[in-house]
Amino acid sequence: MIPNRLKKKDKIGIIAPSSPITEDKLADINNSITLMEGSGFEIVFGKNVFKNTLGYGATAKEKAEDINNMFADPEIKGIFCATGGANSNATFEYLDYELIKQNPKIICGFSDSTSILNMISEKTGLVTFNGATFKSLTSWETEYSYKQIINKFVLGKTELAEEDDKFYCIKEGITEGKLIGGNLTLTSNLCSGKYRIDFTDKILFIEELAFETDAEMASNYLYKMKQNGVFDQIKGIWVGNYEGEVPLEKILLDTLEDDYNFPIIKSNNFGHTDRKMVIPIGTKAKIDTEKQIKIELLEECVK
Repeated sequence: MIPNRLKKKDKIGIIAPSSPITEDKLADINNSITLMEGSGFEIVFGKNVFKNTLGYGATAKEKAEDINNMFADPEIKGIFCATGGANSNATFEYLDYELIKQNPKIICGFSDSTSILNMISEKTGLVTFNGATFKSLTSWETEYSYKQIINKFVLGKTELAEEDDKFYCIKEGITEGKLIGGNLTLTSNLCSGKYRIDFTDKILFIEELAFETDAEMASNYLYKMKQNGVFDQIKGIWVGNYEGEVPLEKILLDTLEDDYNFPIIKSNNFGHTDRKMVIPIGTKAKIDTEKQIKIELLEECVK
């Protein structure tokens, strides 16, 4: 199930499923408002995005209320997560998945948003989007992220790279599968328990913020996925940005050893970097390590 693309004069809803919008974020948030209003969109904030009810953010029910309300409101045509944080998974049991399924629309974010994006896609079949948060539209140094938002959500383009993006082959091969993943820490938390997502026949994309997750922790998360059978189920891996002393692909290969034969590619155009590709979760893609741009979408992700 794919959402409708955005048009000028559409209303875009802002939610805060992770950290709230605090005073230190307002300059970037206001810059993003100016940017999107200049492109012809109207910005609407959820009623709880500024709340700090718990001292570390709004309650899970308050966050979920904003998400449900944005999907329920027929005037809202797209939804952006305001910023990152650490606990969007707290909303899982309060989300109205049937409501979301009946009102499909664009929802976009990255980092901690990984949790709700994958869960919504898992529970409803809706294609969701790993891309810029509302704050990061203007808080990084280039216009790459904003250009990606327009290309995917307004123009409906399907490319997973710009001409100057570089791809590297870590392990050769050709494969197809639906895209799943995002931030490594959050994705690893979705491989077991009540809210486990289905990794079967998927292409897994992963990235990580190195100063929060060093090589040992990255290894921990990858081994957790291995021990829960994730790598027995997937069809390929796409490694994104990780600026640690030990490359993420090296940690990955040390985890996999020689037990798996799927292709693995690497690029630096998604994750905690100024080059934030919009990646549609739940859309079929193909990896071909012989090509210069080693991954492509096989389906449209908006209509």
